[in-house]
Amino acid sequence: MTADANLYPVFDRVLPRSDKEAKLRQRGRVIWLYGLSGSGKSTLAIALERRLHAAGFTTQLLDGDNVRTGLNRGLGFSDADRAENLRRVAEVAKLFAHAGIVTLCSFITPLRANRAAAREIIGADDLLSVYVKASFETCAKRDPKGLYAKAAAGGVGAFTGKDSSFEPPAPDLGDTDYILDTEAADQNACLDQLHATVLPLIRFSK
Repeated sequence: MTADANLYPVFDRVLPRSDKEAKLRQRGRVIWLYGLSGSGKSTLAIALERRLHAAGFTTQLLDGDNVRTGLNRGLGFSDADRAENLRRVAEVAKLFAHAGIVTLCSFITPLRANRAAAREIIGADDLLSVYVKASFETCAKRDPKGLYAKAAAGGVGAFTGKDSSFEPPAPDLGDTDYILDTEAADQNACLDQLHATVLPLIRFSK
């Protein structure tokens, strides 16, 4: 007998999502920002959360470094560990969305398979996948955490874009809903674009 045989989910008996959204006067959604380290995804996620909070929305931010100090402490940076890291995050984000909370996720999410798995877990209707676009060269110049310098000196293993693959979105595969080019526009312009895209998805209407 497998462990699953001893599980008895009670999803049909819990308080409905619609009741939670009605109380919060908002729609639960997951806004998943991904891209290379230094692309600006965390900066945009933090700024968007502050703007939404100021407008009265209830939000939760899940950030790669923060999650790895708690829920996913102990996971490494192999492809398998990265996939497990993102699987757990997607499951948590799904729970927040079903509670009616606007959930902002900021993770490199390097492989198309990672993005597909997150979409399958969260559900296409609840997910806005946003590629925060910036070249490896530009991110290396920005290097806000000093990681690119460390990687160049051999101090960071499996560094995404150098030692570990990063697959840009493939529009024909439908793995991305929106692209923000942080090389072509400044932070404020990108934030305005993102905010305008998110608002219609989270506004409450009966």
